[in-house]
Amino acid sequence: MVRKHVTGPFVLPVRDISHRAGEMREHTLEIPAPDKWGEGLVAVPAGEPLVVDVRLESVHEGILVSGDVETQYTGICSRCLIDITEGVEVEFQELFAYPGEEETDFEVQDDHVDLETLVREAVVLSLPFQPVCQPDCPGLDPVTGERLAENTGTPQSEPLDPRWAALQDFTTSHDDEAPRPRG
Repeated sequence: MVRKHVTGPFVLPVRDISHRAGEMREHTLEIPAPDKWGEGLVAVPAGEPLVVDVRLESVHEGILVSGDVETQYTGICSRCLIDITEGVEVEFQELFAYPGEEETDFEVQDDHVDLETLVREAVVLSLPFQPVCQPDCPGLDPVTGERLAENTGTPQSEPLDPRWAALQDFTTSHDDEAPRPRG
């Protein structure tokens, strides 16, 4: 059997700890994202720095990989459509099993582990489905299409929906009156 030498920024050698339960190695990797990660409103762009702190622990079944990754995603706010950039930090853990009869998602191959798929899946699954620029982003004005956060506060002269017309003259000045006792 010819062993091929696999290299890449996410490939870590485990020959020195393989089949030696209890042995451990720690690594810090700074890697540019090899391509765009994510397909929604936000994604980690290609070339965005990824900082991966990882611990490789030898166990009887294989190499237990645990760690965290920090990076930034860019995209647009799902409410007001402005550009956003936010940091993301996510933890991951997976067992890279020694090759054998059982089929596993991750395996130790030729005395190395390739973390790219594991790290990519952890990052992409942590990206928000409906990202917002701020937690209370009011979104867009349904009439003008302007961002409500930048709206000048011009009052609406008529209600947007005629079913609410009866409430148009309602004011909150009655809130200051003392409640009437019940009874």
